[in-house]
Amino acid sequence: MKKNALPVFPAVFPCPKMTSEISPSALAKWNSSIRASSQDDNTLSIFETIGQDWAGEGITAKRIGAILRSLEDKDITVNINSPGGDLFEGLTIFNQLLEYAGKVTVKILGLAASAASIIAMSGDEIQIGRSAFLMIHNTWGMAVGNRHDFADIAEKMTPFDFALRDIYVARTGMDEKTITAMMDNETWIHGGEAVEKGFADAFLPADSTQQDNDSPTAALRKLDALLAKTNTPRSERRRLFKALRGDMPGAITPSHGTLSATPDVSSETVTQLDNALRRLVSIPH
Repeated sequence: MKKNALPVFPAVFPCPKMTSEISPSALAKWNSSIRASSQDDNTLSIFETIGQDWAGEGITAKRIGAILRSLEDKDITVNINSPGGDLFEGLTIFNQLLEYAGKVTVKILGLAASAASIIAMSGDEIQIGRSAFLMIHNTWGMAVGNRHDFADIAEKMTPFDFALRDIYVARTGMDEKTITAMMDNETWIHGGEAVEKGFADAFLPADSTQQDNDSPTAALRKLDALLAKTNTPRSERRRLFKALRGDMPGAITPSHGTLSATPDVSSETVTQLDNALRRLVSIPH
């Protein structure tokens, strides 16, 4: 299916009072060490979260736009292994790839979840590993406010769910009711099912991927998701991880270069981090 047969998503802007968060289930199941076994100069790699995260990392539309301009409409390969992230960044990247003049071949190496699954739909051709997964769900985020605010946010989120549904329907040829049910239930789609149902066109060759070591940032993202489940405030989580990374005044960096926690971090948070580490070990991958 050519990407120009897909609907272009209208310019989108974040909803007031709502922030994007990565789905904890996607983050827990994401193996960030999966990479392409080889690539050339015309390859775009999406191996991080979508949108800039608390660490200042992540895949942004600005970054993708700069890369696409440098490729000058040559045919490209887009390798994906991402748990998703910011919906609005993901939709903008989807549009950028749709409007790119060269052929776009998408390769799902490990996981294309949430916003990353939308980006994956932008390819002229989509290939997926037999053991790889797509995950689709409704718009997901965090919000603050009173009951009127939440009612307003729910109303504003609905058109985005419909628009995402339309993209999946156009790609797969499945009916709206079926796709809506899959999104409502947060559906995980393995490689074989993705090809069977039209989310992908073909399987990747067996030797297309390799595994590198998990990065420290990826490990911290998983811990962040676990702490979020324990209702640790977002501000406290950010402060803790900045301290662990040595990015804030008061973080202690011994002469041998190993970071230790600053005294500013509460003992309760350190305890929660320890509990999260213990729980992380028990999460199935």
